[in-house]
Amino acid sequence: MRATEARTPVKSVLLLLGLAFDYPEIGARVAALGPSPQLLIYAGLYALLAAALWCAAFVRSPLLRWGWASILALAALLVGSFQAATADAMSYDAFITMIHSAGFAGDAMAQHGRSIARAAAGALLLFVGIGLKPGPRRPVPRAATLAAPLAGLAILSAMLFVRGGEGARGLPVAWTGTAYAALYSIEAAALPALSRQPVRLDPGRPADDGDIVLIVDESIAGRYLDINDPAGVRSGLAAPPPGVAVGNFGIAASITHCSYGSNLTLRYGGTRDAYQQVNAVMPSIFAYARQAGYSTTYIDAQRVGGEYQNGMDDAERRDIDHFVQFGDTPVVERDMAAADALIALLGNARRDFILINKMGAHFPVAGKYPADAQIYAPALPRDETALVTEMRLPENLYSGAERWRLYRNAYRNTVAWTVGGFFDRLFARARLDGALIVYTADHGQNLHERGDRGTTTHCSSSPAAEEGAVPLVVIGGSGRWTAAAKRGFDASSHYRIFPTLLAAMGYDPRAVRARYGEGLDSPHPDPATFNALFNARLGRQPQWVPVRRALVARPPRGDYAAAP
Repeated sequence: MRATEARTPVKSVLLLLGLAFDYPEIGARVAALGPSPQLLIYAGLYALLAAALWCAAFVRSPLLRWGWASILALAALLVGSFQAATADAMSYDAFITMIHSAGFAGDAMAQHGRSIARAAAGALLLFVGIGLKPGPRRPVPRAATLAAPLAGLAILSAMLFVRGGEGARGLPVAWTGTAYAALYSIEAAALPALSRQPVRLDPGRPADDGDIVLIVDESIAGRYLDINDPAGVRSGLAAPPPGVAVGNFGIAASITHCSYGSNLTLRYGGTRDAYQQVNAVMPSIFAYARQAGYSTTYIDAQRVGGEYQNGMDDAERRDIDHFVQFGDTPVVERDMAAADALIALLGNARRDFILINKMGAHFPVAGKYPADAQIYAPALPRDETALVTEMRLPENLYSGAERWRLYRNAYRNTVAWTVGGFFDRLFARARLDGALIVYTADHGQNLHERGDRGTTTHCSSSPAAEEGAVPLVVIGGSGRWTAAAKRGFDASSHYRIFPTLLAAMGYDPRAVRARYGEGLDSPHPDPATFNALFNARLGRQPQWVPVRRALVARPPRGDYAAAP
């Protein structure tokens, strides 16, 4: 038999091997459906999509065949990586979140390298199996090879559209990712052109004529700070210097459990009822600050080279007077550099609004603190490189409870440095009189204290309360915020930060409340929930997850050898 005639079975074997990488989700879907008519429907749909994949592999045109190979392999890599890392199916919401979070791709490689490598192996098998030139025999009619892939994509996309993006669990990941991409592209093309509105509120004179600061930390679990749990690490906030008032709102609910949605909404003031519309058309916090006479500064300790993140664009950038990044500073020192920049701004005798995105404790955490700052042990081995994208975990965290124990200790060391060290530096050197500082984090962390599967700490499809449990602190304002914090302890959320900042800038609290809701000083109760379906599309509604202290896992005291 000639080599060309042997290609058909070779291609089929490669495709079968590539599809076999989906077996965990196939098994989960079959087990969930059980013996039922729905199982037959699922099996029929799977067979149809597998046949469409097979037909794509026998397209005679090299350009079309390799085009399908590239599209389907990339889709399989994205969806397969997510599912291997999270031990859960990728939803349409999660797909959009991953697209928006592309800037964290290097961090994801470091944290989930083995899961991504596994998915890449399956994607490579599909890429070669589809792209390899078929033999001279035509097991499939030419018309079928051209029509079947498009028909399979259209059927799956239509089903997902009707079901609000749900229902792809256990189907070939190559088609799932391609259908998600098709839906996303159609949605983007169909959206009407929206123009950003100017500031239409009239600013008055603020009660305090000092600086206003919003500090958004990265990946800080609210209960892992000493201000919120006796087993938490030192935050620098529990015992502030004399004359500095710290109002601790306890464990608060974030906007969502991923960086993009939380940061975007914190900057644009999206409300629970209309966050998508508000985020799309209303002015940014920087625009409001400039209208009120503040000089605006954005300090980004995460990105370099002028790169934007979390939905920022050129239009928003035009309302920022000073755009600060730290490209020449090692990752481990970025938050200290941010503290120094803030200290300088607080002492410049000018009214400033400052927003800081700290480096914080986003994965990988093993090298985000200096070697001499290790307090908790045993911990994951540190990587001495200064580049976060080059850090690697020693082994996949599926290995169980002991690895998560080491991870949590590395996380504690990172938080002690990036939070405790940051506020120690700030309180020791800054002029805080008259300033109002709001401190929180973009989302919390699931550090697998309960032994649940997967390697993800946030952005999961079915998040636990921990992923949305964040710290919330107001520094300054004399005793006013201390009293408000006692009222709202363990019962507030991110959604009250934007109205608080506008009121501090001098905007009429009643007009602010009518447009953006209650502030942190409101006596009215907050739902204290975060949105687990931030990208609620195709007719789906947000899914609100409550954040209650009783639902949030405590930091296990048994993780470290001795109390520090």
